[in-house]
Amino acid sequence: MKAAITATAKYLPPDVLTNHDFEKMLDTSDEWIRTRTGICERRILKDKTKATAFMCAEASKALLEKRGISATEIDLIIVATVSPDMFFPSTACLVQDMIGASRAWGFDLSAACSGFIYALAVGAQFIETGMHKKVLILGGDKMSSIVDYTDRNTAVLFGDAAGAVLLEPARDGYGILDIRLYADGTAGKNYLYMPGGGSLNPPSHETVDKKMHYVIQDGKAVFKAAVIGMAEVAYEMMQRNHLTSQDVDYLVPHQANLRIISATAERMGIGMDKVTVNIDKYGNTTAATIPLCLAELEEQNKLRDGANLILVSYGAGYTWGGIYVKWQL
Repeated sequence: MKAAITATAKYLPPDVLTNHDFEKMLDTSDEWIRTRTGICERRILKDKTKATAFMCAEASKALLEKRGISATEIDLIIVATVSPDMFFPSTACLVQDMIGASRAWGFDLSAACSGFIYALAVGAQFIETGMHKKVLILGGDKMSSIVDYTDRNTAVLFGDAAGAVLLEPARDGYGILDIRLYADGTAGKNYLYMPGGGSLNPPSHETVDKKMHYVIQDGKAVFKAAVIGMAEVAYEMMQRNHLTSQDVDYLVPHQANLRIISATAERMGIGMDKVTVNIDKYGNTTAATIPLCLAELEEQNKLRDGANLILVSYGAGYTWGGIYVKWQL
């Protein structure tokens, strides 16, 4: 028995931060940002009383309404995030309370931009073993809380959002059919990280003054690794499952950079008409990008029964992976 995605939903904060807004804040331009990343604008959760759990809960409520089920039917909640409301309790427990999922247990998972792929892979196991019938997978990040808005190399990249999917038992031949996950801590530890806030560098006046609680990225190094890693795992998913470019209905990639997305499509031999792209509207929402794409595909009625989807990501760690889904209506 495989796990199928039976519902999707998303939450986007109302406030928009455009490239033109950044022109007033930093030494940058709309053209510079668009040509290098593909981003035109992003959403920001400006309300300081709300954070990742709020966005995940809002996405969850929309999903439950769409599916027509009660929160008490959820068995497990997995939240992929690098911007939890706090170290503990977990964001999953906060979401459980917010939506009233009193029967569910839950936990957070940290794999940065690959978080949703990792969480989807983990959640599928509970369906496949028969332990659970309904698993809620959430990808959400309030990246505006950990981005230095004086650093033009990182500030323009990220946005805030949350996405949700529900996993349930699939019909024969449908659902999540193949998974490949990778990590390279040796290569990844020096190029994309946040040094402050953990047990190695706990919060102090010194860590705050040194801006250690913000995302630090070597853009060129990460781009070089991601453009290879994401393209190769996408191609591997096709090879492992004997899929031709004609067989693939949609590539659903992590939205970090339009050039990385284009290179992945080229490696697969598919046109951009088969690629989900929303980086122009939302920027890089880290763990939320892939569920946002899935929710928009479903909203636009683009997913037919039996459609072949390849989900791929690449993120800090380094972490990366691919999932092959045969869509079930």
